[in-house]
Amino acid sequence: MAQQSKTIIDLETRFWQSMVDKDAASAKALIAEECLITGPQGSMLIDPAAYEAMTEQGNWSLETFSFSAIQVIFPKDDTAVIAYTVNQRGDMDGRPMDLTCADATTWVSDGSAWKCVLHTETIMEDRSR
Repeated sequence: MAQQSKTIIDLETRFWQSMVDKDAASAKALIAEECLITGPQGSMLIDPAAYEAMTEQGNWSLETFSFSAIQVIFPKDDTAVIAYTVNQRGDMDGRPMDLTCADATTWVSDGSAWKCVLHTETIMEDRSR
C-alpha cells in the first residue's frame, strides 16, 4: 500500500508541477474524459481539451506550491483519494496570490493509467488573526 500511496502523491505533484510549468500536454494527460473541479469560483465539468485550454490561456501563474498533512486512501483497487493542505504562491488576474488551501483529488485507474476524475479546493481561514 505504501508504494501505491507514493504513486498517487507523485501524480498529484505532477498535476501541480504542470501548472507551475504551464505544461498543457502534461496537464491534459492527467485528466479523465469527464472530470469535476470545485473551488472558490464554483464547480465545472471539464474534459482533457478544456483543461489543456485552461492551462494555456488562464490569466494566472503558479510560482511555488508545497504539500503538508497528506493522506491517501484506496476505497477500491482502482480508486484513490488524496487529501492534503497546499500552500500556493503566484498571481491571479494580475494580483499576488499566497493561499493555504485544503485540497482533495480522486484518481481512477483504467488499468494502464491513473486519471483525475474530481479535484476540490477550499481556501483555509487565516486563524492567526
